[in-house]
Amino acid sequence: MPDFPLPTSPAPSPHAPTLSDRLALRERPMGKPLLRQQWSDLLFLHWPVPAELLQPHLPPRLKIDTHDGMAWLAIVPFEMSKVRTRFTPPVPGTHQFLELNVRTYVHLDGVPGVWFFSLDATNALAVWVARMFFNLPYLRATMRMESPSADLRQFTALRTHGGAPPASFRATWKIGAPLPPAEPGSLAFFLTERYALYTSNKAQTKLYRGRIAHTQWPLHTAQVLHLESTLIEGHGLPTPAGPPVVHAGGPVQVELWPMQRV
Repeated sequence: MPDFPLPTSPAPSPHAPTLSDRLALRERPMGKPLLRQQWSDLLFLHWPVPAELLQPHLPPRLKIDTHDGMAWLAIVPFEMSKVRTRFTPPVPGTHQFLELNVRTYVHLDGVPGVWFFSLDATNALAVWVARMFFNLPYLRATMRMESPSADLRQFTALRTHGGAPPASFRATWKIGAPLPPAEPGSLAFFLTERYALYTSNKAQTKLYRGRIAHTQWPLHTAQVLHLESTLIEGHGLPTPAGPPVVHAGGPVQVELWPMQRV
Protein backbone atom coordinates (compact mmCIF):
# COMPACT_ATOMS: atom_id res chain seq x y z
CA MET A 1 0.00 0.00 0.00
CA PRO A 2 1.29 3.54 -0.64
CA ASP A 3 2.73 5.69 2.11
CA PHE A 4 0.33 8.27 3.52
CA PRO A 5 0.90 11.89 4.58
CA LEU A 6 0.90 12.83 8.24
CA PRO A 7 -1.94 15.31 8.94
CA THR A 8 -1.98 18.23 11.32
CA SER A 9 -3.13 17.47 14.87
CA PRO A 10 -6.91 16.94 15.07
CA ALA A 11 -8.99 18.07 18.02
CA PRO A 12 -8.75 15.61 20.95
CA SER A 13 -11.66 13.42 21.96
CA PRO A 14 -13.78 15.03 24.70
CA HIS A 15 -13.19 11.97 26.89
CA ALA A 16 -9.49 11.51 26.12
CA PRO A 17 -7.36 10.51 29.12
CA THR A 18 -5.66 13.25 31.08
CA LEU A 19 -2.13 12.88 32.42
CA SER A 20 -3.68 12.28 35.84
CA ASP A 21 -5.73 9.42 34.38
CA ARG A 22 -2.57 7.85 32.94
CA LEU A 23 -0.64 8.19 36.18
CA ALA A 24 -3.50 6.77 38.24
CA LEU A 25 -3.34 3.49 36.32
CA ARG A 26 0.18 2.88 37.61
CA GLU A 27 -1.33 2.11 41.02
CA ARG A 28 -1.57 -1.63 41.62
CA PRO A 29 -5.21 -2.80 41.32
CA MET A 30 -7.14 -4.11 44.30
CA GLY A 31 -7.55 -7.84 44.73
CA LYS A 32 -5.32 -10.68 43.62
CA PRO A 33 -3.88 -11.08 40.12
CA LEU A 34 -4.86 -14.07 38.01
CA LEU A 35 -1.51 -14.48 36.21
CA ARG A 36 2.14 -13.69 36.83
CA GLN A 37 4.87 -13.67 34.18
CA GLN A 38 8.11 -12.02 33.08
CA TRP A 39 8.60 -10.08 29.84
CA SER A 40 12.15 -9.87 28.47
CA ASP A 41 14.09 -8.75 25.39
CA LEU A 42 11.30 -6.56 24.02
CA LEU A 43 11.69 -4.54 20.87
CA PHE A 44 9.16 -1.71 20.61
CA LEU A 45 8.65 -0.67 16.97
CA HIS A 46 6.21 2.28 16.76
CA TRP A 47 4.96 4.18 13.71
CA PRO A 48 2.76 7.31 13.72
CA VAL A 49 -0.52 6.78 11.89
CA PRO A 50 -3.42 9.19 11.31
CA ALA A 51 -6.10 8.28 13.85
CA GLU A 52 -8.85 8.20 11.24
CA LEU A 53 -7.13 5.29 9.47
CA LEU A 54 -7.15 3.09 12.58
CA GLN A 55 -10.49 4.06 14.16
CA PRO A 56 -12.59 1.99 11.69
CA HIS A 57 -10.71 -1.15 12.79
CA LEU A 58 -11.90 -0.82 16.41
CA PRO A 59 -15.14 -1.78 18.18
CA PRO A 60 -17.59 1.14 18.11
CA ARG A 61 -17.15 2.28 21.74
CA LEU A 62 -13.35 2.31 21.75
CA LYS A 63 -11.54 5.47 20.71
CA ILE A 64 -8.01 5.78 19.40
CA ASP A 65 -5.60 7.22 21.97
CA THR A 66 -3.29 9.89 20.54
CA HIS A 67 -0.14 11.77 21.45
CA ASP A 68 0.07 15.28 19.99
CA GLY A 69 -2.84 14.36 17.75
CA MET A 70 -1.25 11.24 16.27
CA ALA A 71 -2.18 7.58 16.72
CA TRP A 72 0.52 4.92 16.91
CA LEU A 73 0.76 1.43 15.46
CA ALA A 74 3.26 -1.02 16.94
CA ILE A 75 4.93 -4.38 16.46
CA VAL A 76 6.45 -5.86 19.61
CA PRO A 77 8.45 -9.12 19.70
CA PHE A 78 9.60 -10.46 23.08
CA GLU A 79 10.10 -13.48 25.31
CA MET A 80 7.55 -14.43 27.95
CA SER A 81 8.70 -16.59 30.85
CA LYS A 82 7.85 -17.66 34.41
CA VAL A 83 4.19 -17.86 33.36
CA ARG A 84 1.98 -19.12 36.16
CA THR A 85 -1.45 -18.62 37.66
CA ARG A 86 -1.80 -17.53 41.26
CA PHE A 87 -2.99 -21.08 42.00
CA THR A 88 -0.15 -23.06 40.42
CA PRO A 89 3.63 -23.06 39.96
CA PRO A 90 5.08 -22.69 36.44
CA VAL A 91 4.16 -25.75 34.35
CA PRO A 92 7.09 -27.27 32.42
CA GLY A 93 6.67 -26.82 28.67
CA THR A 94 4.16 -23.97 28.99
CA HIS A 95 5.84 -21.34 31.16
CA GLN A 96 8.28 -19.92 28.61
CA PHE A 97 7.66 -18.97 24.96
CA LEU A 98 8.05 -16.24 22.37
CA GLU A 99 5.35 -13.72 21.46
CA LEU A 100 4.88 -11.14 18.74
CA ASN A 101 2.02 -8.65 18.81
CA VAL A 102 0.54 -5.97 16.59
CA ARG A 103 -1.16 -3.26 18.61
CA THR A 104 -2.42 0.27 18.92
CA TYR A 105 -3.52 2.44 21.84
CA VAL A 106 -7.10 3.19 22.78
CA HIS A 107 -9.24 4.58 25.56
CA LEU A 108 -12.71 4.13 26.94
CA ASP A 109 -14.27 6.68 29.29
CA GLY A 110 -10.87 8.17 30.00
CA VAL A 111 -9.13 4.84 30.78
CA PRO A 112 -6.20 4.31 28.37
CA GLY A 113 -5.05 0.88 27.29
CA VAL A 114 -3.79 -1.41 24.54
CA TRP A 115 -5.80 -2.91 21.69
CA PHE A 116 -4.23 -5.98 20.06
CA PHE A 117 -4.87 -6.73 16.41
CA SER A 118 -3.01 -10.01 16.86
CA LEU A 119 -0.76 -11.83 19.30
CA ASP A 120 1.31 -14.59 17.71
CA ALA A 121 2.84 -17.12 20.09
CA THR A 122 4.76 -20.37 19.97
CA ASN A 123 2.84 -22.04 22.80
CA ALA A 124 -0.26 -23.84 21.50
CA LEU A 125 -1.81 -24.18 24.97
CA ALA A 126 -1.37 -20.48 25.74
CA VAL A 127 -2.99 -19.64 22.39
CA TRP A 128 -5.98 -21.87 23.12
CA VAL A 129 -6.48 -20.55 26.66
CA ALA A 130 -6.21 -16.89 25.58
CA ARG A 131 -8.67 -17.34 22.73
CA MET A 132 -11.13 -19.46 24.69
CA PHE A 133 -11.24 -17.60 28.02
CA PHE A 134 -9.95 -14.07 27.35
CA ASN A 135 -11.22 -13.27 23.83
CA LEU A 136 -7.67 -12.28 22.86
CA PRO A 137 -6.69 -12.77 19.18
CA TYR A 138 -3.80 -15.15 19.82
CA LEU A 139 -2.46 -17.11 16.83
CA ARG A 140 -0.04 -20.00 16.57
CA ALA A 141 3.32 -19.32 14.97
CA THR A 142 6.83 -20.70 14.77
CA MET A 143 9.40 -18.27 16.16
CA ARG A 144 13.05 -18.12 17.05
CA MET A 145 15.10 -15.59 18.98
CA GLU A 146 18.88 -15.72 18.92
CA SER A 147 21.49 -13.68 20.80
CA PRO A 148 24.76 -13.74 18.82
CA SER A 149 26.19 -11.34 21.42
CA ALA A 150 25.14 -9.64 24.64
CA ASP A 151 23.69 -6.64 22.79
CA LEU A 152 22.44 -8.27 19.56
CA ARG A 153 19.08 -9.98 19.00
CA GLN A 154 17.69 -11.80 15.96
CA PHE A 155 13.99 -12.67 15.85
CA THR A 156 12.10 -14.60 13.16
CA ALA A 157 8.44 -15.60 13.04
CA LEU A 158 6.09 -17.38 10.64
CA ARG A 159 2.37 -17.62 11.38
CA THR A 160 0.99 -21.17 11.19
CA HIS A 161 -2.53 -20.65 12.57
CA GLY A 162 -5.13 -22.20 10.28
CA GLY A 163 -7.57 -19.71 8.77
CA ALA A 164 -5.62 -16.65 9.92
CA PRO A 165 -4.07 -14.15 7.50
CA PRO A 166 -0.55 -15.35 6.59
CA ALA A 167 2.22 -13.23 8.07
CA SER A 168 5.95 -13.31 8.70
CA PHE A 169 8.44 -11.19 10.59
CA ARG A 170 12.20 -10.94 10.72
CA ALA A 171 14.26 -8.40 12.65
CA THR A 172 17.78 -7.89 13.90
CA TRP A 173 18.51 -5.18 16.44
CA LYS A 174 21.34 -3.93 18.60
CA ILE A 175 20.58 -2.90 22.17
CA GLY A 176 22.16 0.39 23.14
CA ALA A 177 22.56 2.54 26.22
CA PRO A 178 20.04 2.55 29.07
CA LEU A 179 17.59 5.43 29.07
CA PRO A 180 16.32 7.39 32.07
CA PRO A 181 12.76 6.57 33.17
CA ALA A 182 10.25 7.95 30.68
CA GLU A 183 8.91 11.30 31.85
CA PRO A 184 5.12 11.50 32.29
CA GLY A 185 3.67 13.21 29.24
CA SER A 186 6.57 12.24 26.97
CA LEU A 187 6.17 10.13 23.85
CA ALA A 188 8.15 7.26 25.39
CA PHE A 189 5.80 7.29 28.39
CA PHE A 190 2.73 7.27 26.13
CA LEU A 191 4.04 4.36 24.05
CA THR A 192 5.33 2.08 26.78
CA GLU A 193 3.58 2.84 30.07
CA ARG A 194 0.36 0.90 29.56
CA TYR A 195 -1.49 -0.74 32.43
CA ALA A 196 -4.74 -1.93 30.83
CA LEU A 197 -5.76 -3.93 27.79
CA TYR A 198 -9.04 -4.13 25.91
CA THR A 199 -10.65 -6.94 23.97
CA SER A 200 -14.08 -7.81 22.62
CA ASN A 201 -16.18 -10.75 21.56
CA LYS A 202 -16.08 -11.72 17.88
CA ALA A 203 -19.17 -9.66 17.07
CA GLN A 204 -17.60 -6.65 18.81
CA THR A 205 -20.80 -6.17 20.79
CA LYS A 206 -19.16 -6.69 24.19
CA LEU A 207 -16.02 -5.01 25.50
CA TYR A 208 -13.70 -6.25 28.24
CA ARG A 209 -10.86 -4.57 30.10
CA GLY A 210 -8.01 -6.23 31.97
CA ARG A 211 -5.61 -4.54 34.35
CA ILE A 212 -1.84 -5.04 34.38
CA ALA A 213 0.77 -4.12 36.99
CA HIS A 214 4.55 -3.88 36.67
CA THR A 215 7.37 -1.51 37.49
CA GLN A 216 8.15 1.25 35.01
CA TRP A 217 9.83 -0.09 31.90
CA PRO A 218 13.64 -0.19 31.94
CA LEU A 219 14.23 1.16 28.43
CA HIS A 220 17.33 1.19 26.23
CA THR A 221 18.11 2.79 22.94
CA ALA A 222 18.12 0.32 20.06
CA GLN A 223 19.24 0.24 16.45
CA VAL A 224 17.31 -1.87 13.97
CA LEU A 225 19.79 -3.47 11.58
CA HIS A 226 17.26 -5.43 9.54
CA LEU A 227 13.46 -5.51 9.39
CA GLU A 228 11.02 -7.46 7.21
CA SER A 229 7.36 -7.80 8.12
CA THR A 230 3.95 -8.52 6.61
CA LEU A 231 2.16 -8.42 9.98
CA ILE A 232 0.54 -5.01 9.60
CA GLU A 233 -0.58 -5.50 6.00
CA GLY A 234 -1.99 -8.93 6.89
CA HIS A 235 -4.65 -7.18 8.98
CA GLY A 236 -5.59 -4.77 6.20
CA LEU A 237 -3.97 -1.93 8.13
CA PRO A 238 -2.15 0.94 6.42
CA THR A 239 1.55 0.50 5.74
CA PRO A 240 3.33 3.04 7.95
CA ALA A 241 5.52 5.69 6.36
CA GLY A 242 9.13 6.13 7.38
CA PRO A 243 11.26 4.43 10.02
CA PRO A 244 9.78 3.46 13.39
CA VAL A 245 10.45 4.96 16.79
CA VAL A 246 12.50 2.22 18.48
CA HIS A 247 13.07 1.21 22.10
CA ALA A 248 14.42 -1.96 23.67
CA GLY A 249 12.92 -2.94 27.01
CA GLY A 250 12.78 -5.40 29.86
CA PRO A 251 12.87 -7.46 31.84
CA VAL A 252 9.82 -6.69 33.98
CA GLN A 253 7.76 -8.83 36.33
CA VAL A 254 4.11 -8.58 35.32
CA GLU A 255 0.83 -9.30 37.09
CA LEU A 256 -2.47 -9.58 35.20
CA TRP A 257 -5.97 -9.35 36.63
CA PRO A 258 -9.12 -11.06 35.22
CA MET A 259 -10.91 -9.39 32.32
CA GLN A 260 -14.00 -7.38 33.30
CA ARG A 261 -16.86 -6.39 31.03
CA VAL A 262 -17.08 -2.61 30.56
